[in-house]
Amino acid sequence: MTADDTITLFHAPHTRSSCALTLIEELGAPYRLHVLNMKAGEQRQPAYLAVNPMGKVPAILHRGELVTEQVAIFIHLADAFPEAGLAPGLGAPGRGPYLRWLAYYGACFEPALTDRALKREPAAPAMSPYGDYDTMLDTVTRELAAKPYLLGDRCTAADILWGNAFNWGVMFKLVPETPVIADYVARITGRPSALKVAELDARLAAEHQAAVDAAATTG
Repeated sequence: MTADDTITLFHAPHTRSSCALTLIEELGAPYRLHVLNMKAGEQRQPAYLAVNPMGKVPAILHRGELVTEQVAIFIHLADAFPEAGLAPGLGAPGRGPYLRWLAYYGACFEPALTDRALKREPAAPAMSPYGDYDTMLDTVTRELAAKPYLLGDRCTAADILWGNAFNWGVMFKLVPETPVIADYVARITGRPSALKVAELDARLAAEHQAAVDAAATTG
């Protein structure tokens, strides 16, 4: 840890940045929030597009460097705060599988979930990044059928990512609420870090909606 390890997280409630904030809470890392009101379109304004031209959250500033993309943020932060024990170190047992499941989330799960949400047929197997949805999902849920976390008895940053992703997938009926998935989601979303972020997000979302409603009334 450096003298000033404070993370600036560009955050909007009830988005992927909520998962990143949960990880930061798990790490016990110092942070400040730069909150964006997406209901007011702040993520599409020039100030934030200078941070991420795609207008997406999360993004972080840490140690003078900008990091975007959920998986990159997870790898960076879990390695930057090793004392939290949320990532196997370089060369340590479990490092390969840990990276596998982080990459699998971005390379396979996200594209598959997007196709499912938009009711699109996946590309031909030779072109699809994930093959087919059922195989993609079965590959990861098989890992959780006989153990509480992806690496066994140890919760890692990969579990924070997947547990939150499955939670959203189940809520939007894009992921089946099987006993394995439901138990896993409960383990992750019931952690103090997740409960704290959920409470914060509820408050921020209400404030953002009130600001938009007030602007509409006065406008």
